[in-house]
Amino acid sequence: MTSSTTLSAADLRASISTFAELLRAHREVINRLNVYPVPDGDTGTNMTLTIESVVAALETLGANPPMEKVCQAIAQGSLMGARGNSGVILSQLLRGLVEKFKVVKEITSELLAESLEHADVLARQAVVRPVEGTILSVARAAAEGARAQSGSLVRLVRSARDRARVALAHTPEQLPVLKQAGVVDSGGTGLLLLFDALCSVVANDPLPQAPPVESISVHLVEPVPGDGQSDAAVLRYEVMYLLDAEDHKMHAFREVWAGIGDSIVIVGGDGIFNCHIHTDDIGAAIEASLDAGRPREIRITDLNDQVIEERWVCEGISEQPEDVNTEPPPATAVVAVVVGEGIGRIFRSLGVRTLVKGGQSMNPSTADLVDAVHATGSGQVVILPNNKNIRSVAEQVAKIVDQTVTVVPTNSIVEGFAALLSYDPDASAQQNAAAMCESATHVLAAEVTRAVRDTMTDVGAVHVGDWIGLSARGVRSVADSVAMAASELLADLVNEQHELVTIIEGDGSSPATTRRITEYLSEEFPSLNVEVHHGGQPLYPYYFGIE
Repeated sequence: MTSSTTLSAADLRASISTFAELLRAHREVINRLNVYPVPDGDTGTNMTLTIESVVAALETLGANPPMEKVCQAIAQGSLMGARGNSGVILSQLLRGLVEKFKVVKEITSELLAESLEHADVLARQAVVRPVEGTILSVARAAAEGARAQSGSLVRLVRSARDRARVALAHTPEQLPVLKQAGVVDSGGTGLLLLFDALCSVVANDPLPQAPPVESISVHLVEPVPGDGQSDAAVLRYEVMYLLDAEDHKMHAFREVWAGIGDSIVIVGGDGIFNCHIHTDDIGAAIEASLDAGRPREIRITDLNDQVIEERWVCEGISEQPEDVNTEPPPATAVVAVVVGEGIGRIFRSLGVRTLVKGGQSMNPSTADLVDAVHATGSGQVVILPNNKNIRSVAEQVAKIVDQTVTVVPTNSIVEGFAALLSYDPDASAQQNAAAMCESATHVLAAEVTRAVRDTMTDVGAVHVGDWIGLSARGVRSVADSVAMAASELLADLVNEQHELVTIIEGDGSSPATTRRITEYLSEEFPSLNVEVHHGGQPLYPYYFGIE
């Protein structure tokens, strides 16, 4: 328990730990404030993963570390672990908060008020185009509340929390998209928990309980480009990376980014920066970093098609499989990005040399793919990204390694399967790429998952819990069972000219459901060949490849 007048290093550490516990408990509620109908790792997940990185850094300190070490762990952990727009802003707020703490042994109420104001200023400086009605508005209100009661530590943290709560409730009046949805800002919701944590540590106030996810109702139609929404709402990709660069080069870097995107947040200093942007030009976003320094841990997310492996995001899995092929390397090897053990085995059986774990939101970094290319031992390598979010990162590899590398632009696992049917380990990378690209074009990819958002689509309303069928054209079926969603999806896509449907079973599939799907195809398309494989992919009971 803190004293009535100061915060110790142990109190600061306890506040961060409590904040992490609250984010874990409220993660799905915060995620629920998003507008997309498919499972994705959004604000709650990103803020939680960011603070988990801080917790991990603090755990390396052992018992009773001094204030300076605690502050360094908070600053470095949040910088290196920041995920998404909300995570990067949270990182800057935490770094600004502790910047002046590290030179003292105890944090007075006056210093805490001053540091919250400092964090507010730095966070706004990190955002190229600050927008009210967001986490920034909540941070400013908290700082103003702290300053109004800086004479008492207990009154200070309660005033900061209460002002933040009022500001959060006001966010729908500041952002029309929130008012239309009938929700408050998700990032501000997450930040408010920091002040709840401080009130618990300082004043022993009770912690808030997360409401049931089902109680959060979101009323929002997906934005259509050109419908009058802000430019940031229609930019296609989220690009993030760590950038090793000299501080004086960052002004020019910011100027370049300001011309190619929005939602720009750049935090850091002393040679290392965490950079975030929404843009339509992935190449320019990455090339700008090469003029300033060296980018690493590049992550790219398609904001218009967030169909991602939520389990991997939540668990923060990033390590790569260690079952690299030990047989003599072929003239041309294949590196493939996969999700699911069964899928990995199938890719192995089709000749893939090295597997890399990754998916829509857990994008492998350029460094991960470089390591995988090196691990093949071959002088020529073909990369199958198997996801359009990963293609741009894969295309950077050839510039870094000495081997000859080509990328077959596969957008799905089933396209990767089709491409591998034309793989020849004795042919050149260029020859393989041409043949594999041709094979991949002959497959139509589709999948079934469960909706976690209410929304409107071309085929009707989608509600939380509905099963939805997806193709390149978006949502094509909505049903209350996996089998019905799959059958309606296939009915929309398959025609008499198709010869083969490949079914890949994932988590949530069952023998009974697979049998219903195969029986439907047999009845409707008697001449169609059907193959069933176990993939083990999370969140998607079925992938389909139609050829």
